[in-house]
Amino acid sequence: MISIIELLSNFVIYLIETFGYWGIFITMTLESACIPFPSEIIMCFAGFVVHNGKLDFLSIVLVGTLGNLVGSIIAYYIGLIGGRPLLEKYGKYIFITKNKLDLADRWFNKYGNATVFFSRVLPIIRTFISLPAGIAKMDIKKFIVYTTIGAFPWCLLLAYIGIQLGTHWMIVKDYFHILDLIIVIFAVIFIIYGIYKYKKNNN
Repeated sequence: MISIIELLSNFVIYLIETFGYWGIFITMTLESACIPFPSEIIMCFAGFVVHNGKLDFLSIVLVGTLGNLVGSIIAYYIGLIGGRPLLEKYGKYIFITKNKLDLADRWFNKYGNATVFFSRVLPIIRTFISLPAGIAKMDIKKFIVYTTIGAFPWCLLLAYIGIQLGTHWMIVKDYFHILDLIIVIFAVIFIIYGIYKYKKNNN
């Protein structure tokens, strides 16, 4: 039986092959609006299309970032207007479970506004973090800035991987959870190094 991820991945490929940049924008918007389209597949396949000379590298990164931002804003306002009760009642229809909401809530409550930035590279968290940000009434201007500067390097990295893999890009479909883990490790190292440098410069 074909898994949900497999079906979604095939749909992503179809949209990008058919609509190009618009396909990237639509799927990245849906992914950031809590519909579980894997951004690893979206941006890596887009990178493969660049490898074939049909799209431009910087353009797919910018379009992916814009889609991420638009979808995140949609999720933010769902959280702001509907609150937790709405999400618990209807979220199940788009695979938003109580456990995922609890996880996103814990991260946002623990790390505050900065979570919106660094969560963009964290599995599960990146898809749902906009909801608690909206529920907490985070300043929308800060939300937009943090989301954009968090989404851009994520889209850039995935697109670059897709270009480098070329015709072998589909390996990501089988190993994107391992890719997530590697990226999380590097993100943690980067954050720890940033905190260390900040403290050192302020001592």
